[in-house]
Amino acid sequence: MRLYFTLFSCCFHFGLLQAQDDITTDELKGHITYLTADKNSGRYPGGKINKRVVNYIKKDFKKSGISSFLKSYKQPFTAPLRVKKGDKPKEAVKTWNVIGYIEGNDPILKNEFVVLGAHYDHLGMGGGPSSKSDKIDIHHGADDNASGTSALLEIGEKLMAHRTELKRSVLLVAFGAEEQGLLGSKYFADNPGVPLSQIKLMINMDMVGRLNDAKQVYMGGAGTFPGGVELMKDLGPPLGLSPVVHAGSVGGSDHVSFYKKNISVLGIHTGGHPQYHTPEDTVDLINFEGQKRVCQYIFNAIMKVGSTPYDMKFIPQGD
Repeated sequence: MRLYFTLFSCCFHFGLLQAQDDITTDELKGHITYLTADKNSGRYPGGKINKRVVNYIKKDFKKSGISSFLKSYKQPFTAPLRVKKGDKPKEAVKTWNVIGYIEGNDPILKNEFVVLGAHYDHLGMGGGPSSKSDKIDIHHGADDNASGTSALLEIGEKLMAHRTELKRSVLLVAFGAEEQGLLGSKYFADNPGVPLSQIKLMINMDMVGRLNDAKQVYMGGAGTFPGGVELMKDLGPPLGLSPVVHAGSVGGSDHVSFYKKNISVLGIHTGGHPQYHTPEDTVDLINFEGQKRVCQYIFNAIMKVGSTPYDMKFIPQGD
């Protein structure tokens, strides 16, 4: 009986480890469904709702075994809120970046970092300068950027399952207040907790949930590190993806804050759509099988850079 129990226990724990190694459509859908729920009112910065979303991300990092960075998962900062021209100014609010840490194993390379990031905030009830709709209604932000946040959590879990293979360390950062002007990533880049020279690559995921029928995943910044364009092109076909890779075209989301600090970047997305910055960006339009494939693509890129002595240096681009 004792032998049976021991075997059962080993199989059970092995099963848990296998589950952690899988990026699943069910988990991606679960995260996006939570983040876009009406009770979260479009994930606007500040207040109890913002804190609840932050705690959700923090708890998922903990559940996956991902450590806090420095003394806390939460990096607080103050965010001034954008308003339309002529509207009454709003008071600045307290919000947070959420940071997880996976330490590399090489005695030297573990002091170098790959940052994987995604912003978790959105437009709340709309009505601000970024809204593309005049409707005052919940802007769910399923693709923008609950998709990137869910990808961050799932890829982070898979990286933990493969942590013994990592030479470089990985920081997982859920940025706050991106829609207010890249504020969370700007704050992190100004207060990184490690010398900026030790951050070798920042990969940003912003709208990765709407893979099209041509299986195109788009990215800018691949020319900011050696062999980046070729690497990101080569990683696509084994997954049935058709990467559209730009050496430059660095702009539009949180990776810009790192590029301005002379850090190599990749800004990854699956393309625009009519629901962008409207209340109609909802979970039912997410291509979960496609998102899973994009997550695996990004995981493979991190492992290529993070588990090998891949030559990393910053290469500035003209645009």
